[in-house]
Amino acid sequence: MGAQLRVYKQKISSAQTTKKITKAMELIAASRIQKAMARVRAASPFARAVTNAVSAVATHSSVDHPLTTERENIRRSAVVIFTSDRGLAGAFNSQILREGLELAALLRSQGKEVEFYLVGRKAVGYFQFRRMASKAQWTGDTDTPQFSTAEEISAAVLEAYHRSGENDGVDEIHLVYNRFVSMMTQSPETVRLLPLEVVEADTDASATVYPLYEFEPDAETVLDALLPVYVQSRIFNALLQSSAAKHAATQKAMKSASDNADKLITDYTRLRNNARQAEITQQIAEIVGGADALASGK
Repeated sequence: MGAQLRVYKQKISSAQTTKKITKAMELIAASRIQKAMARVRAASPFARAVTNAVSAVATHSSVDHPLTTERENIRRSAVVIFTSDRGLAGAFNSQILREGLELAALLRSQGKEVEFYLVGRKAVGYFQFRRMASKAQWTGDTDTPQFSTAEEISAAVLEAYHRSGENDGVDEIHLVYNRFVSMMTQSPETVRLLPLEVVEADTDASATVYPLYEFEPDAETVLDALLPVYVQSRIFNALLQSSAAKHAATQKAMKSASDNADKLITDYTRLRNNARQAEITQQIAEIVGGADALASGK
């Protein structure tokens, strides 16, 4: 019985230590969420302004620009997958990897080749373990993304897009990332980045009628300048959204782990008390039995 009590005591101590760690990680994630959300809010006005500017040029001009025109023969597609550098975030990474592979399977079923661009050590490790090829990789700053990383990703995918599928490039670019919805919800998002799909259209008949646009020096030059900035802003937004969603997923996972540790402590404490009571009962029975034996002997 004594050995069993020691086992339960060790398990309770282990669960208490685990709870301290998970609780600390939960609080750290909660503090980082606020910073990540603040960065998303700070970057949103610029992203909206660039989107509106690109939409204005694409909508109010008749320029046949390579970044806004879908190619007739799409041979190869690029899929950029955004994961995190660290785990302990529940299904955060697994669901985005599953989403990216499902998209790749869909593209292959349409007769397209797929090239993967990976962001985060979890995606890199996943592909290396399964010996799957990837075109480029970025790791190290998924918790606090830097704009320089977005510039590097943008430069890589744009260079491949300009070469086109006929010249070992790509004909379309897709982004797969987790979008921060709320503290409890992170939604996998799949977006076709290029060719550009303009969705900023106002269909309300009572809305303000905007004037005709004039572009200087010309619409094509304006698009040449705007579209790279647009791509960078969309990729940076995906990095920021993924970062905020990861911290939220970590907080949720650590809270669940802390709750499970509490349950384990309660269960093991009950089992220890039962074992202790059984041991006391056995000792009392032995004493009574010994007393009875002595009495009968007299």
